[in-house]
Amino acid sequence: MSADLLIVGSMAYDSVKTPHGKRERILGGSASYCSMAASYFCDPAIIAVVGEDFQAADRALLQGHGVDLSAVETVKGAKTFHWKGEYGDNLNEAVTLRTDLNVLSDFDPAVPPELRGVPFLFLANIDPDAQLKVIEQVEAPRFIAADTMNFWIDNKRERLMRVIPLVDALIINEAEAKELTGEHNTFKAARVILEWGPETLIIKRGEYGVLVVSSEDLFAAPAYPIERVVDPTGAGDTFAGGFMGFLAGSELPRNPSVVRQAVIAGSVMASFDVEDFSLSNLASLDVAAREKRFRDFSTLTRFETPKAFPKAGRK
Repeated sequence: MSADLLIVGSMAYDSVKTPHGKRERILGGSASYCSMAASYFCDPAIIAVVGEDFQAADRALLQGHGVDLSAVETVKGAKTFHWKGEYGDNLNEAVTLRTDLNVLSDFDPAVPPELRGVPFLFLANIDPDAQLKVIEQVEAPRFIAADTMNFWIDNKRERLMRVIPLVDALIINEAEAKELTGEHNTFKAARVILEWGPETLIIKRGEYGVLVVSSEDLFAAPAYPIERVVDPTGAGDTFAGGFMGFLAGSELPRNPSVVRQAVIAGSVMASFDVEDFSLSNLASLDVAAREKRFRDFSTLTRFETPKAFPKAGRK
């Protein structure tokens, strides 16, 4: 199988509690969510590290969706990265109870020769040093996107600032964009980041959707209305997988119209992710359900401009 999207991130086990239930050691990690979402649009490959405790069934789940795991390293005698957290009534905020880095503490990504020419690259939320190392190993990719978080902004800002000019798209949440730039206004923060080098900035706004800013376009997409959010873990990585997977399957990944479609693809996949724990819902999607939500998004955002506006000053 020839991959067209290379994803560098984590494969993990999560222990999660939400108002809708509790699960212990379920499959998680940025690369797991991202690759599963991307697999509906392209052929993804993962670079990650796991411990000897990583289950064959979880490996088979990803491979069954066409995810190339040939570059996933298994460290003998070691354990897979584990995160434990819980959500209260505010499902936008997770409370981390425990983080066991395990094999991830020594993650040193190496891109094998057969994957260095993959045209699309997504650098998930990992150490900027690891992101830089991967960029140095790939061969002229058509499109690079990266994710980051406040931990790296606070602790490795200098290294992160070396990554940003090298990527075509930066994916970041609204609070992190403001922290990174020191700007209090979202649009001012976006313009500052674009001046640093990326063509496109994608700002995640949780339940309020996504904002896309570039020199050519400004696009705001709402979140898909979900009545029962079961587990929001991995939603951002799932969005990135849908976004990058769609671009990897397109002929014009830099066309503003295609970027808009890719954003909706990411939002659609994220909407399925949050309806169940782990990758359960993502793993069982059918084409009809996915396409219906694409059409729903079009309905959500379409309206007709009135031929005449009410008189000024009318109350």
